[in-house]
Amino acid sequence: MRVEVSGRSHEEEPRPGQCLRTYLRERGWFGVKKGCDQGDCGACTVHVDGRPVHSCVYPAFRADGRTVTTIEGLAPAGGDLHPVQQRFLDAQGFQCGFCTAGFLMTTAALGEDQLADLPRAFKGNLCRCTGYRTIEDAVRGVKNVEEPVPGDCVGRSLAAPAGPQVVTGTARYTFDIDVPGVLRIKLLRSPHAHARIVAVDTSAALRVPGVHAVFTHHDAPERHFSTARHEHPEEDPDDTRVLDDTVRYIGQRVAAVVADSEGAAEEGCRRIEVSYEVLPAVLDPEDAMRPGAPVVHDKDARTHRISRPGNNVVGEAHGEIGDIRAGFAEADVVYEDTFRTQRGQHASLETHGAVAWFDEDGRLTVRTSSQTPFLTRRALCALYGLPLEKVRVVAGRVGGGFGGKQEMLVEDIVALAVLRLRRPVKLEYTRAEQFYGATTRHPFTVHVKAGARRDGVLTALQLRVVANMGAYGNHGPAVMFHSVGESMAIYRARNKKVDAYSVYTHTVPAGAFRGYGLGQVMFAVESAFDELARRLGLDPLEFKARNVIGADEPMVTPGGHEEDLHIASYGLDQCIGIVRRAQADTDAGGTVPDGWLVGEGAALAMIATGPPGGHIADAKASLLPDGTFDLAVGTAEFGNGTTTVHRQIAAGELATTVDRITVRQSDTDVVRHDTGAFASTGTVVAGKATLRASRALADMLLDFAAAHLRVPRAECRLADEAVTHPAGRLPLKELYAAARAVGVEVTADGNFGGTPRSVAFNAQWFRLAVDPGTGEIRILRSVHAADAGKVMNPMQCRGQVEGGVAQALGSTLFENVRIDARGEVETAAFRRYRLPQYADVPRTEVHFMETADAIGPLGAKSMSESPFNPVAPAFANALRDATGVRFTELPFTRDRVWRALREAGVTDRSVGDCP
Repeated sequence: MRVEVSGRSHEEEPRPGQCLRTYLRERGWFGVKKGCDQGDCGACTVHVDGRPVHSCVYPAFRADGRTVTTIEGLAPAGGDLHPVQQRFLDAQGFQCGFCTAGFLMTTAALGEDQLADLPRAFKGNLCRCTGYRTIEDAVRGVKNVEEPVPGDCVGRSLAAPAGPQVVTGTARYTFDIDVPGVLRIKLLRSPHAHARIVAVDTSAALRVPGVHAVFTHHDAPERHFSTARHEHPEEDPDDTRVLDDTVRYIGQRVAAVVADSEGAAEEGCRRIEVSYEVLPAVLDPEDAMRPGAPVVHDKDARTHRISRPGNNVVGEAHGEIGDIRAGFAEADVVYEDTFRTQRGQHASLETHGAVAWFDEDGRLTVRTSSQTPFLTRRALCALYGLPLEKVRVVAGRVGGGFGGKQEMLVEDIVALAVLRLRRPVKLEYTRAEQFYGATTRHPFTVHVKAGARRDGVLTALQLRVVANMGAYGNHGPAVMFHSVGESMAIYRARNKKVDAYSVYTHTVPAGAFRGYGLGQVMFAVESAFDELARRLGLDPLEFKARNVIGADEPMVTPGGHEEDLHIASYGLDQCIGIVRRAQADTDAGGTVPDGWLVGEGAALAMIATGPPGGHIADAKASLLPDGTFDLAVGTAEFGNGTTTVHRQIAAGELATTVDRITVRQSDTDVVRHDTGAFASTGTVVAGKATLRASRALADMLLDFAAAHLRVPRAECRLADEAVTHPAGRLPLKELYAAARAVGVEVTADGNFGGTPRSVAFNAQWFRLAVDPGTGEIRILRSVHAADAGKVMNPMQCRGQVEGGVAQALGSTLFENVRIDARGEVETAAFRRYRLPQYADVPRTEVHFMETADAIGPLGAKSMSESPFNPVAPAFANALRDATGVRFTELPFTRDRVWRALREAGVTDRSVGDCP
């Protein structure tokens, strides 16, 4: 076989059945990404003789004699960027960037007719981060990037530093490196929802050529841990082993086969013989709490930090403020109903995976797709009895996370194999494994009861919340507590009560997901308040505006106020004003087909900017010999944009341009500690550490310059590439040399512990049209108001909002991890689990409020998670306004909407005004 790939010839024969994607990646063409394995996402798109193909379903042997172009070869060798690459760079048409090469290759092959119909042209490409608006901007040649100005950085739409690497395919994600001699792991997984392993025979597997080892529960540490990663491990139950002798869900790993190739490892898995004692299973959380239900974890409650193991309750919260009965007695109208949300998959296009080896100093080095490299290192050391200095964990550029990579799901088994075999080892999940072997969003059942007087004053709010944790308790108690926090605190009522439960079942585990439980409960609360307002004859937005907390009011929940949480800036009134203006604009939205029903709805949300209990970030800023700067931070980059913001903060403090700041990050070797990139802390916590380090370095430079020049400190100023003073300027290169000559290290540290914390506010509004004959829904207009405090990078922050809205729309309309009667995941592929495509996502109008936070760095607040939370209830309220039907279960699939409208007798436009 002979194939020319981006100007280089390859003559190696492919393996039998090998696809073109793996053939190319094995030869160093790492711009070709693995996202779905089945031709559904487009991340692996290349050109074969000028035509775009999904290389994961294109047989490698068919490339014989052909010319293949990857993203690395799209531009002429040694020349400028291809025009499409330049447009994506100018528009910043990416966030994590894992899908970008595929979009570029698709776009570069589009003709004029296809460019005129992008929804059809991009049917084969998925993006989980952006919401697609910036991708369209890139195709249309819209420039969103501002030019850098020395010292004037914060508040400007400056480009991401990795942009040139992303658009050329040279950005290095987890597996975009060549590790000589690396072995592969494949996992044998349980076919039963609950069973005890009686015996395991690995002899046949070990006879497979290329198999080096098979690990079972006999080889695993006895220690229990949690896959969840938090700064304080005691927040999570210790209920997990690396490999267990009891399996608790279909898909749980039973054994690990390590071999020269994935094919050999897979064959080894097929030859393992396991004898199971099948045990009773429980799949429903309400059933799981009933007396006599099968016990998922028969463990000591105190030792393993499980609330009530015998009742399958992982964690619970109970509390009452005031007198809930009196509150309902005072109400003129009471609304009560039960709301349900489904499982969702994070669907980050880069799957979970890690590769590990021993470096030349004998240190275990783990390269992983993780949001928490420092916490993962700490967990591995505890699990295997290793000192911290003997383990290094590095996260390259991470291809999406959304909370799913705030877990240790692969690193533990990879480390076990490396420690035993003393060889490099790699484990990379397939897309199917992401569905049945990773984690999901928690399914919630929320029973809400709310009462109000005729004047619109809320008198009582009561919630009963049940979260289906799945088989393991990672994040369960924390998500449950968070879910009933800000969702109840945002509204004032003298009488509140909550009973919340996080419950084990024999199903795929749930974990951290964007919004961390708030979205599920806010769907219920915001829908209930909308319904309550209608029954009072009030405008729902006006009812909510009367009852939301003010800027100087305490945030009160039945669980008690967290002392370090404050309203350090208040933009909720401005958010409500944005929605009111959208409501008043009745002309916007376009034409509606005859017979369709039109409605509008809004929802509000509040979220803490960071987790309780502290979140630590260290940063180090240094002057380099050439007069540029090095910034070392621990937090990871996975499309959240923290790298860009940290450069802007540092450049502003050091009076330079962002291109003179080099960022090193997400590596346990670069700083002392970083809790991780989760809970929307990248800007407000790690950013504050960066601010402090940069300010300290600026002070050091001025102090040294003043002493060196023998001039007053007050006369010295930092300018681009120099310190200026009345007599002239001292170039930073000379300052560095002078400092080093007297033994001064020109470096400074910064730290922030994540407390105190502030809150961010969001509001979402939709205008919808519904066809009662088919259940089809069209979004006529989408408006989002965001109180992010001082917006550090408007372009980037807008992208976070748009991406959050798009992801939430997927959860609202169709995303659903379905579990069958046995407990098995039925939707283990993108083609069976529908993600929002380009055609599904409207352009959301994003408005930022004029606030400046007293706690966040330079007035900033978080905005990564919060846009997700008000979307589903706003959509539900618009759907209710259009149809007169209150939908209480997500997702609002077309068939479900059609069936509900048919049962309600909704057939024409007039019913949209029903009370």
